[in-house]
Amino acid sequence: MISTQANCTDIYESGLLPVNQAVTKIISALPSIEGYQVINIEKAKGRTLFQAIIAPFNVPQHNNSAVDGYALNAKDLPTKGYASLEIIASAYAGKPFSENISAGNCIRIMTGALIPDDVNTVIMQEHVELTDHAITIDNRHKAGQNIRIAGEDIQQGAEVLKPGRFITPADIGLMASLGISEIKVKRKLKVAIASTGNEIISIGDINSGSSTYDSNRYSLYAALDRPDIELVNLGILEDSPEALLNSFNQASQMADMIISTGGVSVGDADHTKTALKQSGQVDFWKIAIKPGRPLAFGHIDKSVFFGLPGNPVAAMVTFYQFVLPALESMLGIKDKVIAPKIQLKTTEDIRKKAGRTEIVRGILQQQPDDSWVVKTTGKQGSGILSSMSMANAFIILEHDRSFVKAGEMVTVQPFAGLF
Repeated sequence: MISTQANCTDIYESGLLPVNQAVTKIISALPSIEGYQVINIEKAKGRTLFQAIIAPFNVPQHNNSAVDGYALNAKDLPTKGYASLEIIASAYAGKPFSENISAGNCIRIMTGALIPDDVNTVIMQEHVELTDHAITIDNRHKAGQNIRIAGEDIQQGAEVLKPGRFITPADIGLMASLGISEIKVKRKLKVAIASTGNEIISIGDINSGSSTYDSNRYSLYAALDRPDIELVNLGILEDSPEALLNSFNQASQMADMIISTGGVSVGDADHTKTALKQSGQVDFWKIAIKPGRPLAFGHIDKSVFFGLPGNPVAAMVTFYQFVLPALESMLGIKDKVIAPKIQLKTTEDIRKKAGRTEIVRGILQQQPDDSWVVKTTGKQGSGILSSMSMANAFIILEHDRSFVKAGEMVTVQPFAGLF
């Protein structure tokens, strides 16, 4: 009988690194990029805040009306029965009323208008009886109602947004409300991407039938097309150890991170692995994950290096499970809208053996009762790129989990929080 070696179809193999340990090792070995840019807030969506935003004044700056209605002094509120008050003027947002308001009088006031000094209560217009120049109110009202107090939203001097905040559209509106037009954000992370392999050809080249069009670089380019990344497209690299190492060394002089796909397994033609071993700074891991078992991680000069598998789905899975957390760590993102992992029922059986994490491409579906379930995209081979295109979520089957029956709860990571 032939004695076989460990291979990618094995479940159990000595030295396989669990996914969570791999992520921890990667994050602990990463530098945080230095430097910042000053940009207009209109361009700040998707960037990382470098310096805290401090409120220069109270929000709102002054007491103002929360509704359209009538402003009066609480002393004129009836304790029982009714009371009538004369309307002596009107106040609008941006056009305050500044004269004295005597007992028994009130003013018509609009939402956002400043509250004059002599009044402290606003009655909603729907809660009065109106005659030509007076209102009648009953005894249901309380002192101070329907008034926004100065600083009740934000106090002057408060830290509104912390460094490391991943800036959202709401954050931009918040900064605009404080009169802030320019901010400091982390500089962009410069990422170089490359494909390797003698069989890989560019779009537009003639396919002899034994070649494969490069899809990995395009998938990575799209995944990295975000405001906080500056991309360097290295193309398809010459597939020899010497040429690859030379290309990676050149890229390390201009990029914070280098990502290549292909050539990190154990085959005779896996020249990326041969080249990187010469650098002495890159480790080759076998991860307890499917797809995406082989992974190279380390440093080339000052650049972080990731060597991802060549199979298209494995390249995308390892990007989102390992590279994306690394990117966000290097960018110093500490406060971000979460990309949740949720528990949902699967509508079908999923084959699995314990001993590795399996990342299954899934489709979230809404049921007639508005609940959500998930199913797989079908065949899950690491070269079936259509399974990624069909999917809208990852189904993450944990390391120790085995066969999953229809109706069981599974961990789901929606693409909406990643892409």
